Order: sequence, then C-alpha cells, then structure tokens
Amino acid sequence: MRRAGGTPPLSCAAVEQRDERIIIETDRHRITGRLRLPADGYRSRLTDYLNASERLFLALTDVEVTNLEGPPRVEKREFIALSLRHVVLAMPAEGGHRDPL
Repeated sequence: MRRAGGTPPLSCAAVEQRDERIIIETDRHRITGRLRLPADGYRSRLTDYLNASERLFLALTDVEVTNLEGPPRVEKREFIALSLRHVVLAMPAEGGHRDPL
C-alpha cells in the first residue's frame, strides 16, 4: 500500500501499554475507571499523563461514576471522556496496582 504521492506508508514500533485503575474526583463526582498508559518510559506515570500540555481529556473505560452530593448513586459506563479542567484529585486505585492487559 502506498500513500498519496507514491511514498511508502509510515510505520512505527508498537508501544506496549497497560491499563491502570484510577480514581478521579471532580467537584461533584468520584470516577473510577481504567486509563491506558505506556507500560514504561515516557508518560508511563499517572502524573506525567495528567500534566501533558497537549491533553484536554482523559479517556476512561470500565467506569463507575458516583455522585458526591445527595444520596450515593453509582452509574456504570463502558467509556467516558473526562475534561481535565474538572479534575480536583487523581490517584491510582488499590495502592497503585497495575493491571495487566
């Protein structure tokens, strides 16, 4: 397969990834979900990922959203995109245990 202009397609090495279960709090919700991070190296820590200047949202899977106001209610979602500007607190769940893929 060739790209426009007859140049060969670009290839890049596969990046090993891992899913880390994290807890995020906003002003009104506690959100627990899985965040996909590089297995090691560049931006493999939660703090590196959160501080990336080009990132505006967190993509979380296997999510539970609990309201912090009123009676506790838990909603389950397969996926959410969370705006980083709403994050008040972020931490690894279960003491930072890394889940294998």
